[in-house]
Amino acid sequence: MQKVFLTLILSSLVFASCKQSEKKEEAISVTSTSVDVETVTVTPEEKYTSGIEKAHKMNAFMEKDAIQFDIDLNFGGNDRLDAKITLVPNSTKIRIDKKDGSSLIYDGNEVYLSPADANDRGARFDMFTWTYFFALPYKLNDNGTKWSNLEKHSLEDHSYNTARLTFENNIGDAPDDWYVIYTDEKTNMLHAAGYIVTFGGNAVEKAEEEPHAIKYSNYTDVEGIPFATNWGYYNWTVENGFAGKIGDATISNIKFLSPEADFFKKPEDSKIIAL
Repeated sequence: MQKVFLTLILSSLVFASCKQSEKKEEAISVTSTSVDVETVTVTPEEKYTSGIEKAHKMNAFMEKDAIQFDIDLNFGGNDRLDAKITLVPNSTKIRIDKKDGSSLIYDGNEVYLSPADANDRGARFDMFTWTYFFALPYKLNDNGTKWSNLEKHSLEDHSYNTARLTFENNIGDAPDDWYVIYTDEKTNMLHAAGYIVTFGGNAVEKAEEEPHAIKYSNYTDVEGIPFATNWGYYNWTVENGFAGKIGDATISNIKFLSPEADFFKKPEDSKIIAL
């Protein structure tokens, strides 16, 4: 009788153990079939731009409150801009304080010139052009950007990876502008950018008769983030590269800072600079 009872107990334990094993196997089976692994496809254009962003430490740059630098810009041997520029990382707020005492302020909506009676020639162009060249490594995937023509081209007997940047309609002040971006094949650092200027009503056809390029050199690290301290401006074509220097800029005193709350606000003595 004890033998039979013991046999029944052992049989119950084995049965329970089998049931638990079945449940575990069933759970494992359900778990394995419920996982949906999504394959992410990275396009060559995305790989190209992400390489530049990584090389220029975009994540670290975008965490800053603002960056400030001095610019001494010359074309044809004449001063074009001598100023201190301050901007937030996404360029939605910009301030340019010129050596002549006037200021340009972009508060995210309007461009203001202060004082109101200051010379406004080229004011809006100054507001956005030079800051765009400075922040170019961080603007590659802005809203409305389009990439194409991933190729290799030579500049000054060196080969560079290149891609063409264009924009969707109604993006920025000059959506018809285009750029050809040159990057170092090993480091992905920005080396140069060919471009046309359609701002101010220039037709694309006319602008394409006189394309130019900016060359970035003498990089320096500021809190681990690289910035070019010399810009060279050239006549340029994608077929022949540089064709004579036309201007240059020196970038100095680069630093990160946290501006006061009213730093980018409209000054009392100012006027709006319309497109």
